[in-house]
Amino acid sequence: MKFVCDGLSLSEAVIKVSKACAVRTTAPVMECIKLSAFGEEVTLLATDGELSIRKSVRAEIFEEGEICVPGKLFSDFIGKLSDEEVSIATSEKGVEIKYRDAGTFMQSLPAEEFPKIDFSAQENSFTMKQSDLKKIIAETTFCCAQDDSRPVLKGCLMEFGEKLEVTALDGYRLAIASAPILAKSGEKSIICPARTLSEIARMLEKEDEEITLYTQGGMLLVQSEGTTVVSRLYQGEFIKKENVVPSAFSTKVTIRRAELIDSAERAAILIRGDKNNLVTLDIDPESVKISSVSDFGNVAEVVKAATEGMEMTISMNAKYLLDALRALGEEEVTISFNGAVSPFILQNAQQKESLYLILPVRNAA
Repeated sequence: MKFVCDGLSLSEAVIKVSKACAVRTTAPVMECIKLSAFGEEVTLLATDGELSIRKSVRAEIFEEGEICVPGKLFSDFIGKLSDEEVSIATSEKGVEIKYRDAGTFMQSLPAEEFPKIDFSAQENSFTMKQSDLKKIIAETTFCCAQDDSRPVLKGCLMEFGEKLEVTALDGYRLAIASAPILAKSGEKSIICPARTLSEIARMLEKEDEEITLYTQGGMLLVQSEGTTVVSRLYQGEFIKKENVVPSAFSTKVTIRRAELIDSAERAAILIRGDKNNLVTLDIDPESVKISSVSDFGNVAEVVKAATEGMEMTISMNAKYLLDALRALGEEEVTISFNGAVSPFILQNAQQKESLYLILPVRNAA
């Protein structure tokens, strides 16, 4: 195999596909990027068994062929050659990379050892605007679980009705967001890994254009601008959100989002590193007092608010509160409560297409 291509194009492609390289695996080939040079293109492919990313770039092919190169090393090295014309060729030593009057060798593995990836998932589909899909991913994935104790919670439940409704939760908080669907066929719901959705969001560079996602046999496929993402979908029972989200509340607070964020951020500084990371809200008819206490000191600020219902005091994880507030977009938000020990929800004051539920924390103090 031998080809010459623009370093910038190659670098951008390597950065994209390297996100799918496996980490801490017993199979070295899973840490590799497969290079395939045929016709007038070089195709780069990486997979960790769950997520696969493929990207093609234009190149001048002198000798067709395939080879596997170490993903992290290759990505880091090619990333430093974005201003160069790069020549890549196989040899007995491995892969030879030449640029200007310099060059280097890198170990390689045979392409035959790389796992076969199925790119044929086309049975079911849904289409929506790229901007809507990107927005709904940003509004939900941060609430997915990070550990493997319940693998299904590392993904988002995506339900296709008149709209796409996405649900994410990690056991302590929940996010629900919806966006319009332009067309759909087949499956009514899937559970997609949050990591896959984050990679798809990075592909969506033309917000006014449409994007179609395909599913088949427990797999999802997305194509955009020469990049293809294929991912395994999670199987299992997802929580029934109607059993979790309250339908009525004893206290509702409408407050300016930016002011609450600023106060909560200042309160969070003194509790940084604390196990529970607690901030407390004291709610009265015309204001909310935001406070935190730690070994380093204490913070207490008052923000004007409009309250309906009972006065109350409630404590919660500061990060969960701030994550939800930052994901909302209106100037004012409504926070609805049912006492100090029941889950509460945050929504925009006007548009209710997204919702965040947070479990409070009992404050021993």
